[in-house]
Amino acid sequence: MSRSGSRRGGEADIASGGAAGATNDPDSTRGPTTPGPTTPGPMTTGPVPSGGAEILDASELVGRPVLVVGVGLSGVAAAEALAARGARVTAVDAADGPGQHTAAHRLRQHGVEVRLGGLPAGPGEAALVVTSPGVPPTTPLLRAAVAAGVPVWGEVELAWRWRGLSRWLAITGTNGKTTTTEMLGAMLLAGGRRAITAGNIGTPLVTAVDARPPYDVLAVELSSFQLHYTQTVAPRAAAVLNVAPDHLDWHGGAAAYAAAKARIWAAPQTVAVGNADDPASLELLARAPGRRITFGLDPNGSPRPDLTVVGGYLVDRAFSGGRLIAVADLGAAGHSPGRGSGAAGRVAAGRGASVDQAVRAEPGGLAASSLPTVGADLGRHNIANALAAAALARADGVDPAAIGAALAMFRPGAHRNATVGLLRGVRYVDDSKATNPHAAASSLRAYPSVVWIAGGLNKGLEFDDLVVTARPTLRAVVLMGRCADEIAAALARHAPDVPVERAGGMDDAVEAAMKLAAPGDTVLLAPAVASMDMFRDYAERGDLFTAAVRAREG
Repeated sequence: MSRSGSRRGGEADIASGGAAGATNDPDSTRGPTTPGPTTPGPMTTGPVPSGGAEILDASELVGRPVLVVGVGLSGVAAAEALAARGARVTAVDAADGPGQHTAAHRLRQHGVEVRLGGLPAGPGEAALVVTSPGVPPTTPLLRAAVAAGVPVWGEVELAWRWRGLSRWLAITGTNGKTTTTEMLGAMLLAGGRRAITAGNIGTPLVTAVDARPPYDVLAVELSSFQLHYTQTVAPRAAAVLNVAPDHLDWHGGAAAYAAAKARIWAAPQTVAVGNADDPASLELLARAPGRRITFGLDPNGSPRPDLTVVGGYLVDRAFSGGRLIAVADLGAAGHSPGRGSGAAGRVAAGRGASVDQAVRAEPGGLAASSLPTVGADLGRHNIANALAAAALARADGVDPAAIGAALAMFRPGAHRNATVGLLRGVRYVDDSKATNPHAAASSLRAYPSVVWIAGGLNKGLEFDDLVVTARPTLRAVVLMGRCADEIAAALARHAPDVPVERAGGMDDAVEAAMKLAAPGDTVLLAPAVASMDMFRDYAERGDLFTAAVRAREG
């Protein structure tokens, strides 16, 4: 798959069988339509009618002044693409460091005017402002632009208006976005599509939509920041994996954060894929205007998920005319809480076979399988992600065999519950990507006895629920970083008998954890917060954890 950045086909009809509450005719076999190009018009600032967004033609931009805010990865890509279409581009950034100067040198070679070290008070003569996702909407410059009636878009919105004929399958959620997007990308490639992962995962979307020849479909990861600045984006299908408090300082509260996530489902032509096991996701799904699909680990849950796990198999009833179809043999990874017994727990193992028919035909057990088996390396914590990715792939018509083959080959990326060492009977696991309490809780639940390394830069979140969830698995805790006192206070309230140590850095933390751990334990780096108080990013934090573990292997 084509990728860039540091974070590491054909059409098919979509069958009916949506979740309860879907408004579509249950006998219909028509899939959602992706809006095509229309006659270019003036740049718009808000949602367009349900017929779809206008494509922003290059001729609209020739000679027009555009202000790009931020010269990070997406800002540079947007500025270059705008300049290539003839816009008069000015790029600004509040910072003035080496990274900004490197970006400025590159942009000036494309005719972009660059100003560093501060943001202007207003948009000036700009006809359009394109902001980087990390810039909060409360920034005076953006507020002034809105007050002056100047459109404020993100790079994602810009890319959507230039998208051509490429289909978008989008993913958001508090946790699991990158892993799920990578799974989806692998499924699309296995299904014969020319595809790329893009968006928050590394490759800017304006770069992806400019590719020649064009991609058939984009697997798009979208953060809440990016979604906040979207207005007309309407993916073919989109999934919200889960919703838990995060980035509250940026959004101004939990309601605004959830509303940003819900923008991924704003268009009625988008197939909305929600998590049946996540109440917050279901609450948003109930308001989605298009077809609604659910995924979840409990096949007998309420609502009954359309994609779930039965008898160790990933199964789909949403895109198969109402039949239950085996998509992938999850093998050792498929022993989910939803695994059933008896007739309800037996599935047809043949490629594309009807599970309902197989249960009647094979009352004594499973039929012989031709589906690839997914190894235990996938991990139970990633089964829900696999279900969401499979739902999106099926929405694009990908064959079950291709989905199963992609999952059989899939390995999660670095810093996502990755075992990095086994010393004297103790497992060391790097989940540095667990940058909020929701992610840390999922990680902690995966291991029976944990020495937990946590702490860093808090983003306005609380830790009480996390500690209550983690308490049964905690042998000890090692804290570091700026919010160590906050986590320690939650531990004192809810787990006062758990030993707590303090560490001044990652090497000290690993040393302390090693002394506290016993054979059979897991030393787990799941910080629950951001990294920027002590490290460049979560990847550096995880790399230093791995280095500290491996330095002690001898």
